[in-house]
Amino acid sequence: MKSPIVKVMAAAEEDLAVETVMLAFAADPMARWTWPNAHQYLAAMPRMIRAFGSSAFSHGSAFCTDDYAGTALWLSPGVHSDEEGLGAVLESTVARSLAPETAAIFEQMAAYHPTEPHWYLPLIGVDPAHQGKGHGDALMAYALARCDRDHAPAYLESSNPRNIPFYRRYGFEPLGAIQFGSSPTLVPMLRRTR
Repeated sequence: MKSPIVKVMAAAEEDLAVETVMLAFAADPMARWTWPNAHQYLAAMPRMIRAFGSSAFSHGSAFCTDDYAGTALWLSPGVHSDEEGLGAVLESTVARSLAPETAAIFEQMAAYHPTEPHWYLPLIGVDPAHQGKGHGDALMAYALARCDRDHAPAYLESSNPRNIPFYRRYGFEPLGAIQFGSSPTLVPMLRRTR
């Protein structure tokens, strides 16, 4: 089996990236705790993906593998998610009963986020029909080569405990745990400068 090829995505391919990430996160513990019903998830998740990762498209750090089977939206040092957009998505889509817990989770995320220049991976996902075929490995190796070239650390939050061994293989180490109330646990992870 040949290794997946990674390419930089153009802004015109953003919808394709959103679709891949939506499929990849369809059973994600945090996403489905936030939006437990299919109609909620399908309506809110595209907006959340765009708010978290759209900046990657204008900075050349949105990557995909063959036929958009896998997508990674990285934010290079100094580039940020759309905080205002994230707030608007959460305010308009999260059940009122979960709003305080969701706000507490985002506060904890901010507390763990590195203050030094770093690469941030808000979203990486592989279409479930193509998982186990090396797409995640190809995406991670490609982006981490850039991090290493820049001599910059890399940071992410793992929303699925199944993925922690994958991230550890690439040098990410857990910094703690993010959890509040009834939420599942997010694991903030840092890969130090190489």
